[in-house]
Amino acid sequence: MDTRSKVYLYHTTVKWTDHRKGMMSCEGKPNVEVATPPEFKGHEGIWSPEDLFVASANICLMTTFIAVAERAGLAFSAYESAAEGRLELVEGKFQFTAITIKPTITLESDDDAARAKELIQKAEANCLISNSMKANVTVEPVIH
Repeated sequence: MDTRSKVYLYHTTVKWTDHRKGMMSCEGKPNVEVATPPEFKGHEGIWSPEDLFVASANICLMTTFIAVAERAGLAFSAYESAAEGRLELVEGKFQFTAITIKPTITLESDDDAARAKELIQKAEANCLISNSMKANVTVEPVIH
């Protein structure tokens, strides 16, 4: 299937509930409570757009790596990653200026370390979310 000639649409809705909170929904998926983050007079313990922005880059790298690794036949037993987004005031407006993703990949064979590094770099280059972001996205893998 040639995905380059396709157009995909993704739909979400957000409904304000109270204070600085709302409910995000997408047909066929569980609802997610969302809110302004505490640093902007929002709420603790609720997903914010800032959390979701950073998480989307992190999730995309993982799913892209899994697809690339499967196609390459890389045997790995675990993948886990932490991501940090840097939000700062630039010319009077807040924006994400960088996202650092630190994946840890556990391989079934030490002999595959170089190939795993090559594949995570390929996943980084092909991650559609980070390719769509204005912020610089950096990947710092740890291969076991």
